Amino acid sequence: MIKTLQRRFALSRQGAVDLIKGCIACVVQDISFMFPVGLLYSLVIDMINGGVTGTRVVFYVIGALACLCFIFVVTWFQYNATYLATYVESGVRRITLAEQLRKIPLSFFGKKDLADLTNSIMGDCATLETAFSHYVPALAGSLISTTLIGICLFVFDWRMALAAVWVLPIAFTITFFSARIQEYFNRKSVEANVALENGVQECIENLQDLKANNAEANYLKGLDKKIDYVEKRHIITELGTALFVVSSTLILKFGIATVALVGSALLIRGEIDIPLFFMFLLVASRLYAPLEGALQNLAAIISTRTNINRMNEILDHPIQAGSDTLTNKGYDIVFDHVTFAYNTGETVLKDVSFTAKQGQVTALVGPSGGGKTTVSRLAARFWDINSGKITVGGMDISKIEPEKLLSLYSIVFQDVTLFNNTIMENIRIGRKDATDEEVIEAARLANCEEFTMKLPDGYNSMIGENGCELSGGERQRISIARAFLKNAPIILLDEATASLDVENETLIQVALSRLIKDKTVLVIAHRMRTVSGADKVAVLSEGSVAEQGMPEELMRTGKIYPHMVKLQTISQNWGIS
Repeated sequence: MIKTLQRRFALSRQGAVDLIKGCIACVVQDISFMFPVGLLYSLVIDMINGGVTGTRVVFYVIGALACLCFIFVVTWFQYNATYLATYVESGVRRITLAEQLRKIPLSFFGKKDLADLTNSIMGDCATLETAFSHYVPALAGSLISTTLIGICLFVFDWRMALAAVWVLPIAFTITFFSARIQEYFNRKSVEANVALENGVQECIENLQDLKANNAEANYLKGLDKKIDYVEKRHIITELGTALFVVSSTLILKFGIATVALVGSALLIRGEIDIPLFFMFLLVASRLYAPLEGALQNLAAIISTRTNINRMNEILDHPIQAGSDTLTNKGYDIVFDHVTFAYNTGETVLKDVSFTAKQGQVTALVGPSGGGKTTVSRLAARFWDINSGKITVGGMDISKIEPEKLLSLYSIVFQDVTLFNNTIMENIRIGRKDATDEEVIEAARLANCEEFTMKLPDGYNSMIGENGCELSGGERQRISIARAFLKNAPIILLDEATASLDVENETLIQVALSRLIKDKTVLVIAHRMRTVSGADKVAVLSEGSVAEQGMPEELMRTGKIYPHMVKLQTISQNWGIS
């Protein structure tokens, strides 16, 4: 049962256990509300039979206080078992999703928008938080307590009981049959929300380009349409749910009428007495009130299927796993007949073979779209290959746990990601236990001193979201400083000096020459100036290694490489005439 709940509602094991406890607490609470009805029934019988004496008054006063205390205690336990436990589970669920995303291959993120994933972690979790605190336990409590109370009613008089409960299966059947329609409405609402969030995020991220091209007005018009569509979808969803819920609750109202009609007929014929008739009226009035809420809860639970499916898509996705033990002998990177595709039928790399030796710089060059960046990502196991083999020091990287494998790599991406923190802490990401002196030394090697010392607080200066207070070259140098600080045996450089001016590029290349001693360096290069100092060049074209060798050798024997050098020489001599 626990495993079923975990799967059905995307819960942890403890969350499933807490959900059962919450349901039990709601059952006990609903039953506790019937105790005052029993006390009132007893009071009516005493009044009919001659009044309430002094002793009975004390009994009813004490009984009322006891009912009040019992309901208070039960409600307190119910609150803890539903609301507080749900808030804890909501935190666990978000952390679980984040941990799962950390282990999922990056190919998954190519199929998902950032807004979609954010909506899953925040929006879907919030929806389920409401469902598990307000809907699921209350629904279970209503159903179970109603069943138990219904059985008790049949003990007293099956005709009156039948008059009271006949509406229940009809009302719930209407709501159950609306499940697919409600799920469809909710799915459309979620899709509209994700599209809107994606549009808002895209607008904020690209506001500079929109302004530069006078495209703000047109873009905002499209955003307005998305906002209107979200509003429309939510109205349709609410109306669709209300149609079935209201119909079901109207059916419930007939229950009180049939209890009154059947009871009156039986009372006239003398087959039941007034106290029994009065009790059934009291129970019926108390029975249907929570069931109206239960029908609304059922509709809300049905609508959460879309949210749960979205979360299960993440939780069920295969993760990258492997051994925590590194068995490499040295740090040579070998691609052995590697084939890779991001999507089925779209081959990006085919039969790629080359070796990046330890202590050497291996440059990947070639036309755009040739697979250079893909090769560097595969070397660090950001994705798993389709066929072939990639080894580091003879160790098959597909059998090593990704985070353990990445301890061997320092990576400098072309697109730098910085955090809204100090320069010191942004560099310290390279090695969290590094001292301030080690961070400053890494910054010096990456030529960060020049701009850091100009800032009011030096290395303790805040740099804004994604380093918005810094220039592109300054941001790139912080990223390079991280690589210096980590000091890993393998270095991947994705055109690390692309954003630097000629002077700083030269300084960084001098620093890199110190850093790469006895290390394996794989560099993606577009500038032939960067390639000239490489020990080996692999030319990638249309997903295959077209040429490889030393730069001087390729200038004599190659075709693509000499052509690229020639074109770049021409572009460097270009000027405005």
